[in-house]
Amino acid sequence: MATETEFSFTALPPPARRHIRVFQIHQFLDRFAMGLIVAVVALALTDRGMDLFQISLLFGVYSLTTLTMELPFGGLADTIGRKPVFLAAVLASVTSLALFLSTRDFYVLALSFAFIGFGRALRSGTLDAWFVETFKAAAPNVDVQPALAKAQWANAMGLAMGAVLGGLLPDLFGKTAEGMGLSAYDISYLTSLIVMLGVFIFTLIFIIETPRPLHPQALKQGFTTVPHVIKDAGLLALKHPALSLLLAALAFSLMATNPVEVLWPTHAKPMLEETHANTVIGILTAAYFFSIAFGASLSPRINRMFKRQHAKTLAAAFACLASLQIALALQGGIIGFVAVFILYSVILGVSETPASSILHSCVQDTQRSTMLSLKSLMQQLGGALGLILAGAVAEAYATPVAWIGGAVFLLIATALVAVLGKRLSASQNNWPR
Repeated sequence: MATETEFSFTALPPPARRHIRVFQIHQFLDRFAMGLIVAVVALALTDRGMDLFQISLLFGVYSLTTLTMELPFGGLADTIGRKPVFLAAVLASVTSLALFLSTRDFYVLALSFAFIGFGRALRSGTLDAWFVETFKAAAPNVDVQPALAKAQWANAMGLAMGAVLGGLLPDLFGKTAEGMGLSAYDISYLTSLIVMLGVFIFTLIFIIETPRPLHPQALKQGFTTVPHVIKDAGLLALKHPALSLLLAALAFSLMATNPVEVLWPTHAKPMLEETHANTVIGILTAAYFFSIAFGASLSPRINRMFKRQHAKTLAAAFACLASLQIALALQGGIIGFVAVFILYSVILGVSETPASSILHSCVQDTQRSTMLSLKSLMQQLGGALGLILAGAVAEAYATPVAWIGGAVFLLIATALVAVLGKRLSASQNNWPR
């Protein structure tokens, strides 16, 4: 195997540099379109008359659709091509936005959220594979990781800048929109729809891929293999109790944290002055994403504090999240809320790396895709169930009560990871294969 050359952007061949720039622009635009609505979606639903339980149900529809579609569509892009699958994902997003703008009916909104989930399932890893393969062809034996980092930076910037603008637009043009019979938040959704159409055109023109033969059996095969994927993953987890503990812990953690991610704008907005509330929500949403990224960058250093024992790092992170979630629920002013929310987001980022490290250390390469599918399944199920439970509690009592109750799930996750750590120490990572 040839030794990889150290990455240097200026030393890359012109086609490789152009390839990176094209993908950066593409990722920025795609995430920018999503960022425009992510900051205001819960507020837009409230404005459409949805209560907290209905909002939670709608996000549950999204999670379950993503879950059921992601497994069968996993290999579709490899069969018929990455570009057509991504274009289908963009069309699903456009359909979702159009449905949202057209209605205040819960069931039509549920269909809109189903299309969001459908689009996410189609997007999953699609153009990432195209980017890596094309880069390697244009720059053989050059380390691709820095190139991926450049794309991920553009992705994060698009999401963050979109969130800021998505919160700003209702404050700037909300009155004008209401005068036209629209919701103030429809401005953000309309802008997202326009940008998403631009993403479709950009993909058609600038994403170059050799067309592949269309195999109608590919989609059918994707769905027929889902039960086998779940069965194989379940059997693998049963053979390795430590894996079962990790997956259960991740499901419980999502049951607690997903309701915070979805419902915090509806809780924070009453703390803000009406004239600039949406703008602040947008800025806070951007800060949320940046804080998670910052926490992920800190994770290796924190892990060294725990002598690289990933289970101890993860257990400590979950315990901190439980305390911070209770503290967040108890905040009555915006300054205290923002301070705790940012710290909460950083710890969320810290928790991602040790969990992934444990999982990958427990499986062989031949088992990796199966286990990642099961991990996605467990997290989506945990997140959806947590949202439904939290939405019901929040509607019956209050959002802080739902968050405090959710902290119990984080404590359960902490206990499970503590048991997992003892198993890892006892076996010294000598897993039966």
